[in-house]
Amino acid sequence: MPWTAKDYPVSMKNLTAEVREKAVEIANALLKDGYEEGRAISIATAQAEEWAQNRGKQVKKKTAEDK
Repeated sequence: MPWTAKDYPVSMKNLTAEVREKAVEIANALLKDGYEEGRAISIATAQAEEWAQNRGKQVKKKTAEDK
């Protein structure tokens, strides 16, 4: 099942919107290539986090504990 910016895996909920969108894009590409959903999600999340870090972008949403 392809994901969207509004319908994405629960495990991506704490990512910033930009990083989550990148993770969804990667996960959808992996699904198209035949990966299982769970594997696609974990690979996509890791790659999106790395993508953000390499660009100096915030990866996770700020929480009340972070403030």
